[in-house]
Amino acid sequence: MNFGMMWFDNDPKTGLSAKITRAAEYYQAKYGKVPTLCLINPKSMTENISESGKISIRTLDLVLPGHLWIGQEE
Repeated sequence: MNFGMMWFDNDPKTGLSAKITRAAEYYQAKYGKVPTLCLINPKSMTENISESGKISIRTLDLVLPGHLWIGQEE
């Protein structure tokens, strides 16, 4: 992914799937495109998921904990 949006959400009461959904809805409203990829820090992987809807979930050490890098896969 060359272009994406960084999303910060460190609310401990909200599950990872809900955080991704919230970020995806904002991304779609802002950019008019549906995101297909979400990169997160391995430490933030609180749920065992590889996909949320049509969004692939992958871990990347470069993404800070509590952040999501969401966008379209190339």
